[in-house]
Amino acid sequence: MIHKNSATPLYTQLVEILINDITKKMQSNDKMMSEREICQLYDVSRTTVRLALAELENSGYIYKRHGRGTFVSGALKERKNLMDNYSFTDHMRQLGKEPKTIVVTFEIDAVNPMVAKQMGLKEGEEVYRLERIRLADSEPMMFEISYIPVYLFENLTKERLSFKPLYEIFREDYNQTVKIADEEFSASLVNDEEAEMLEVDFFASCLRIQRTSYNKQNVVIEYTSSVARSDQFVYKVRHSK
Repeated sequence: MIHKNSATPLYTQLVEILINDITKKMQSNDKMMSEREICQLYDVSRTTVRLALAELENSGYIYKRHGRGTFVSGALKERKNLMDNYSFTDHMRQLGKEPKTIVVTFEIDAVNPMVAKQMGLKEGEEVYRLERIRLADSEPMMFEISYIPVYLFENLTKERLSFKPLYEIFREDYNQTVKIADEEFSASLVNDEEAEMLEVDFFASCLRIQRTSYNKQNVVIEYTSSVARSDQFVYKVRHSK
């Protein structure tokens, strides 16, 4: 509830109310009320609402899509536990290994409902779908399927991906930097296709990683599902306060 006689600025009160709604009542990529709806619900001016939304965006709670509205950022729930962005290429180089990527599939496709929800996209929007094998010293380490929004990376090509790491392309060619990434891990077994790509036996154990990467505006720029060989790949995470 907004207290207009309080010494606390109205927009600060509104920020606290909206954060409470976002964290307790909403899910990642849920659409926020419009500015007009917020004005009417809390009886505040458009200026107050815009100040509050700007602070929420700067804090990573929401992101905006031109012509579509404002949405809850998927980055907020794990914000306190963030670690440095992971790069397979950089990791292998640090280990003294020679990284290599084989682009198996590169296509533009309409995003399916599951991936659309993960990326905050409208069902049917165009994405690049990439299948890649990640190698170290010619040894297959990971098989990845990635989805990248076309509207942010127009004219991306298979040829470019074949000789330049994806995150370098993001940063150097499109001025898009990964600010934050959510990852989920689970133990599993490889299927037929994955076994062939990774050169392991069918039903060999593996580590599955689901990764959602956000840019500085808290917009998803990559969603990747990875399968890593458990006999060749160790994924380390350090938590700190």
